[in-house]
Amino acid sequence: MTRFRRTFVPLAGIVAVSIGLTACGGTTQDSASNSGGGDRATGTANPDAPIQDGLQVAFLPKQLNNPYSDIEVGGGKTAVEEFGGEYKLVGPNDASASSQVSYINTLIQQGQNVINIAANDPNAVCPSLNQARDAGIKVVTFDSDAAEDCRDLFINQATTQGVGETLAKMTSEQIGGTGKIAVLSATPNATNQNAWIEVLKAELASKPEYRNIELVATVYGNDDDQKSFQETQGLLQTYPDLKAIVSPTTVGIAAAARYISSSSYKGNIVLTGLGTPNQMREYVKNGTVKEFALWDPTNIGYLSAYAGAALASGQITGAEGQKFTAGKLGEYTIGAGGEVVLGPPTVFDANTIDQYNF
Repeated sequence: MTRFRRTFVPLAGIVAVSIGLTACGGTTQDSASNSGGGDRATGTANPDAPIQDGLQVAFLPKQLNNPYSDIEVGGGKTAVEEFGGEYKLVGPNDASASSQVSYINTLIQQGQNVINIAANDPNAVCPSLNQARDAGIKVVTFDSDAAEDCRDLFINQATTQGVGETLAKMTSEQIGGTGKIAVLSATPNATNQNAWIEVLKAELASKPEYRNIELVATVYGNDDDQKSFQETQGLLQTYPDLKAIVSPTTVGIAAAARYISSSSYKGNIVLTGLGTPNQMREYVKNGTVKEFALWDPTNIGYLSAYAGAALASGQITGAEGQKFTAGKLGEYTIGAGGEVVLGPPTVFDANTIDQYNF
């Protein structure tokens, strides 16, 4: 993704924070039971092997009809069509921890070659994902990881540390380095949300420039527009002296912006976090939101599809240091723990938001 203005810290030299160390409010990767998967990055890779024709590639997002997820899987569909595969989209209408399990089981029965999944819970999906791997299906997680021992690769939108640091920095700059803040998250067990929030907490606790910022609450909108709207209202009523709401979820930040924009809080409270330009454009232009950040979610799905195709075609096995080419995005290298990082997101504001359309 092209860099505009300032971006997250450079990827070179960054060591991604382990989800197991940073997760809160629910299960973590470190506490995941061993589902029998283990490290399967074995065998010999042939980086010159062509992508197989007709690969059956399934996408299983956190939930269907979620604006952010729709953009991600759209990128996956584009990639699958580029390399001549067969694209399938399935998923639940809610983002509960176990809602994806039945879909995984169905995809196994259908004999898919690749399952790309954004996990609603790092552990609940593991037994089924390892059944898929036992059946020879390659498993790529994207956006929100499963436990490391039940997938082949994880496509991370950015480093966990980088996201948390940027959330802290954007918030501090906008509130002048002092005041009470709250977090409006997605679901209590969302791996990526919990990891980012833990880094945000660590930043506030450890860096002197944030010593006058107090995180007073974390609430969950369950990636549901109406519940996120209500949680925003509840935060502002409970904490009348709140200076900022940080929402690292596209559904949450848009719902919060909608509430604030039509209330007396507009102009009196900072709202920042992670959102798509198309969702947030009107709120930036009417002064409800000054700035927020995101990567291009289209490219997450696109990269995930090509990673799955590279695995299924034998170009890579998933071992650290292996390289593969992801169409128009170019070459990527597999990092520790089977992680592939898309790249640094962009901070959007009134000066840059019209340069994007997603």
